[in-house]
Amino acid sequence: MPKSNNPRVSIVIPTLNEERNMVPLLSGIKKVMDGSAYELIVVDGSRDGPSTDRTVGIAKRYGARILYANEGKGLALLKGLRAARGQVLVSMDADLSHKPNELRLLIAGIEAGYDLCVGSRFLFGGGTSDMTRTRMVVNKTFVFLVNTIYGSKYTDMCYGYRSFSRSGFRRMKLKELGLGIEAEINIKAQKAGLRIIEVPSFEKKRAAEKAKVIAWKAGFSILSTIFKNMG
Repeated sequence: MPKSNNPRVSIVIPTLNEERNMVPLLSGIKKVMDGSAYELIVVDGSRDGPSTDRTVGIAKRYGARILYANEGKGLALLKGLRAARGQVLVSMDADLSHKPNELRLLIAGIEAGYDLCVGSRFLFGGGTSDMTRTRMVVNKTFVFLVNTIYGSKYTDMCYGYRSFSRSGFRRMKLKELGLGIEAEINIKAQKAGLRIIEVPSFEKKRAAEKAKVIAWKAGFSILSTIFKNMG
């Protein structure tokens, strides 16, 4: 079980019917974080309600704190991050696309003095086995737009594996409740003058049979987030 009395690190994982993934995910985290003071926060649910499988029960067995969200991914992340007690906050997906053995690199980025450490699939040492050519072109377009509009130097945009300093998270004043949350994080970190670093990350093919996110809906939400934060 995670050491949660006085956690240094908080790992926040949004979930919805991830029963098949929870044991390999949480056991992988436990192995990597063994000996560290950390907590697991699982935020379960969506607009359609909570998970209907054993997702929550398995998470409880691994000592996770359970919260519930009734909106999109943005609300789930915000609820988890706001409830976190650690000084280093990590967001992580539950579909096994994020490798637990990269946690130490994300944590090290914050411990080195950065406020936001972003996993990037497009840095040397990173990569992906779960991105179609169309998704890659769309992602690169979003990266170009954000870098051009906001003067940032990101190489990746729509990837949820990242870490935050506690103070940096608070300074961003995030509001997105849906699929634009990752773009909002990148934009507001840049606008707030936070210390930002990207580190290489390899995205594995997601374990779910099909993605829960509708591609065109996600793209529209991200594009809307990019433009509404101008000014």
